Amino acid sequence: MTEYAEKIVKLTIEIEKMEKDPDAYNEDDFQNTKVEIKQVEALIAELQLSINGSTTVFESVRVEVTAVVATLNRLEKTYDKNLVLVTRREYVKVQLQLEECERRHQELFNPNIGSCAHTGISKLSQPIVSQLNAHLSTSYTFGGWGKDSKPLPDRESMYWYSGATTAGISSISFYTNYKNLILRNAFQTTSLKSGWTGTGNNFIIRGNTLYYQINRPFSVAKLNFTTMLYESRVIPKASSSISYANSPNQNFDFAADESGLWVTYATVESGGRMVIAKINEASFGLEEEWQTSVYKPGVNNAFMICGVLYATRSIDVHIEEIFYMYDTKTKQETHISIRFERFREKYSNLDYNPTDQKLYMYNDGYYLGYHLWFNHTATTTVQPPHVVT
Repeated sequence: MTEYAEKIVKLTIEIEKMEKDPDAYNEDDFQNTKVEIKQVEALIAELQLSINGSTTVFESVRVEVTAVVATLNRLEKTYDKNLVLVTRREYVKVQLQLEECERRHQELFNPNIGSCAHTGISKLSQPIVSQLNAHLSTSYTFGGWGKDSKPLPDRESMYWYSGATTAGISSISFYTNYKNLILRNAFQTTSLKSGWTGTGNNFIIRGNTLYYQINRPFSVAKLNFTTMLYESRVIPKASSSISYANSPNQNFDFAADESGLWVTYATVESGGRMVIAKINEASFGLEEEWQTSVYKPGVNNAFMICGVLYATRSIDVHIEEIFYMYDTKTKQETHISIRFERFREKYSNLDYNPTDQKLYMYNDGYYLGYHLWFNHTATTTVQPPHVVT
């Protein structure tokens, strides 16, 4: 007992050093400590059996053994905590390296951020999985994440996140940069007032303003986080019962691109086909509308790039396809086939950001991103364009 008591004292001192400066220790140090803890645990287990089976129970020894077990449990918990912390630090380092690679990729391959001198998307990258949501829970399957599509000065690097276990939005968190997003270190979290909470999941942040859907009354809404001014507007023809294929409450879908702010929805009059509307950001009114021929319940999600609507659908549990595009400038629609991978089967939010020409997906609780490549020659399509009258 004396020999192992000394070992426990040394282990305690060592663990305390690890707690104060975990970066000074590597994985081998942690593993060696783990082995020593297990050795002491094994001896104590034998002592406990011996004491319990003896006709003469030495209460003082029993108390001592119990104290030793408690100490070991604390040490092991501390060990596990530090191992997690070290692992997380390494993970953050890798994520920051990835972000730097992405930044260099943008400089090399997308030098014309903000330009529409192309004829549309040609392909998407493999999904870049950042991490599980800030709640660290796979039950938060509804929500969104991304960057402000028209950021305020000094907020160009800001990220946002909102997640929930049911379709809707009741709070949103902001992070100064990608590192703080990964570390879940929000500088601001705003809870929406009871009368302002939203439904559906296709919301965006633009100009430090949240654009989203509410149901009482069924309408579009905006909340400016600088002034905390709230406004809503009814779109009379929009249907509250027609939504995307896998999302029963996504009746309105907001989007932002190089040319401004958009919202899509379906109407009963059009037989459930999608309508594209351009929003005047100052008045929050609709400037113009375009009727498409794509049936909204057959679409998984949609986004806008340079005034062109892109609609997606599922091919299988891991493959998504951009199958349709509508150009608001020419009023031409085209059926295409651009396939890309998902990390998990379902997703509730897919948006394009013109500030970095990336797609942001909230994929069953995970943050996903995609790089885009664009055609600079005539687009090859599956079938010829059809002019919608």
